[in-house]
Amino acid sequence: MPTLSEIIEYLKDPWLIFGLFAQFIFFLRFIVQWYLSEKYKKIVIPKLFWHLSILGAILILVYSLHRKDPVFIISGVLQIIIFSRSLLIHKRAEVTV
Repeated sequence: MPTLSEIIEYLKDPWLIFGLFAQFIFFLRFIVQWYLSEKYKKIVIPKLFWHLSILGAILILVYSLHRKDPVFIISGVLQIIIFSRSLLIHKRAEVTV
């Protein structure tokens, strides 16, 4: 079991702070989507959802590259591709509507 001083020292790691920030950005997309869906009383997926998804995935990918974690690196790359495609579809739908 780690001591309190070991935990505090671990929490001072800038990469840990970066990783937590990346996860927070990624999590924000759900808050935005939930808020707007509640506001309009229907399922709403705004463009901001996709921007936060891409930004969060990029930040998590950077963190994964630093940690040399192949599982999250592959996942991050795929997420960026999928979220970018979804944003493109979203933008096209705005133009045609």
